[in-house]
Amino acid sequence: MARLALGIEYDGATFCGWQTQPGGCAVQDHLERALAQVHGGPVATIVAGRTDAGVHATAQVVHFDAAHERPESAWVRGVNTLLPAGVSVLWARPVGEGFHARFGARERAYRYVLFNHPVRPAILAGKVGWVHRGLDVEAMAAAVRHLVGTHDFSAFRAAECQARSPVRELRRAAVERRGDFVLFDFRGNAFLHHQVRNMVGALVWIGLGRRGPDWLAELLASRDRRLGAATFAADGLYLVDVRYDAEWNLPQTRGRVPFVDSL
Repeated sequence: MARLALGIEYDGATFCGWQTQPGGCAVQDHLERALAQVHGGPVATIVAGRTDAGVHATAQVVHFDAAHERPESAWVRGVNTLLPAGVSVLWARPVGEGFHARFGARERAYRYVLFNHPVRPAILAGKVGWVHRGLDVEAMAAAVRHLVGTHDFSAFRAAECQARSPVRELRRAAVERRGDFVLFDFRGNAFLHHQVRNMVGALVWIGLGRRGPDWLAELLASRDRRLGAATFAADGLYLVDVRYDAEWNLPQTRGRVPFVDSL
């Protein structure tokens, strides 16, 4: 039995989330069906971070155990021929039995892409969030600094979150404008269910002038989700990086969001 790690990217708008569903509509369902055909038997995958319906990934990582040996190219090009257009395997690497895609991840990074323009997007529909009123990005950038560090993030936690502890370490939090796009970047050891989308929702309130920058610190300290903004749309959220210890020798590719990284 050999353990392999795969790098995956997918367009979340075309799936019902990462985690397998009875109707077989999830990214995991499609990937495991394709892997099983190449493998010649059932395959069960473990993922670095389960994403909700509509959330995208440019640098997702999974692992699985294979009973039958195949060349690495079979796990990439072979599997990709069996996958729908919205998901691709980027790379495959053999790893030891001690590797775990979820529990071995040391850091994860998300980017939220918001289109800030009076007219809703058409070509980028499903790929970006949208706010039609102008946003005060300077106020948002000042506010987001309150989130950096190790905190109880209960105020940004979904009611259905299954994490044992609401404490997480946010190592980087930044907001910047690039033309008509506002980019939110978050890097941390792990994230709670809906944490990023709830942080973005609160920051948008600040950008709209509904709250001042210091309100974010008050919200964080309250640990009360009921005091926060509504959960923001999934459309603009991307998992863009997952980091592991160097011993695993995995490609450390920082995922890109092409239509904004070229600006």
